[in-house]
Amino acid sequence: MTAVAQQAGSAIRPFRVEVPEEALTDLRRRLAATRWPSRELVADRSQGVQLATMEALCRYWATEHDWRRCEARLNALPQFVAEIDGVDVHFLHVRSPHPDAMPLITTHGWPGSVVELLDSIGPLTDPPAHGGRAEDAFDLVLPSLPGYGFSSEPAELGWDVGRVARAWAELMRRLGYPRYVAQGGDVGAAVTDAMGRMAPEGLLGIHINLLVTALGGPQLPTDTEEERAAAAAIATFQASGFGYFLEMATRPQTIGYALLDSPVALAAWLLDHDTDSYEKIAGAFVHGQPAGNLTRDQIVDNATLYWLTGTGASAARSYWEDFGVAAVQARAGRTPPEVAVPVGFTTFPGEIWRTPRSWAEQSYPTLGYFNEVDRGGHFAAWEEPELFATEIRAAFRPLRSPQIPGPRG
Repeated sequence: MTAVAQQAGSAIRPFRVEVPEEALTDLRRRLAATRWPSRELVADRSQGVQLATMEALCRYWATEHDWRRCEARLNALPQFVAEIDGVDVHFLHVRSPHPDAMPLITTHGWPGSVVELLDSIGPLTDPPAHGGRAEDAFDLVLPSLPGYGFSSEPAELGWDVGRVARAWAELMRRLGYPRYVAQGGDVGAAVTDAMGRMAPEGLLGIHINLLVTALGGPQLPTDTEEERAAAAAIATFQASGFGYFLEMATRPQTIGYALLDSPVALAAWLLDHDTDSYEKIAGAFVHGQPAGNLTRDQIVDNATLYWLTGTGASAARSYWEDFGVAAVQARAGRTPPEVAVPVGFTTFPGEIWRTPRSWAEQSYPTLGYFNEVDRGGHFAAWEEPELFATEIRAAFRPLRSPQIPGPRG
């Protein structure tokens, strides 16, 4: 499936995606052989992903989607693999054309991949081409989480977000970045939060767009209308939208059989995340009305990446590592260290819950940047890449210095 140019004695190897045609033929055959359930008995998504949405997605996937286009797009970017702590970590490393660019490592989440970050590369590495300033440019490192996409699967237990955070710090060290910043949403927010708490040498600050401490962390206040609305949204999510989370946190292997055997089952599982993103994706397929950058091609590119790499089960296991019974018991009674580096936070209106500034301040005493924007949801970089990039630039602008060195060597 992939071709890695081996370099004897090299810790970082060039990477290229090369999917055999037989794999795409098999995918289309499986799509054509799908056994469909009967239509849901309700008019909304309360019974799960709706039949009309999946039929439209499957039809597009089987007859119009072009994986080679996505493959060529990935191969046009500098891709590499580095073995870190027993896992081959795949990453994109895109340097800015502008001097003194700030190094930034950005982490995707579930059910996403590096695909969700591709359209933010231009605005971040070359701001003047997107209405920004050259002095706000970044050198980007975009890794695939272990067990996701083109990164290899962990062969042992223990790959929680803390271990990923340590691996990312090691990756930035190997790339020769003595000072850098980090960003993440969804699972990537948890990894970035962990990086902020362990404060590896060279980390200047973090930015996140999901308040991971609101799930299972210290009690947050509900004194204001905004705080009560956020708490109610979390309660609704945990009561009626938490099924995928619980299954992957407790039985990732069980759901893995379906995710590796049926591309339609895989796509439905990836879509059944949160109401806002689901409605936007359904609109793109059923009504031909994409929201922002969540187009049919973008969605199917991501699902195809999961399918071709066979990572449905291994990605699900990452939830078991962090939210399974053993993980929760191991954390019981332990207070994590505070984040010591500066923190930036952006609230996107379509997020599962809109984080109030008071919650961000309580979770991060070093909060230096907070903003609420007017569009975008859980997959902020995917849906609104230009706005996402604008927020990243603003959050990290105070941390910039003309003396921030680039990669050595």
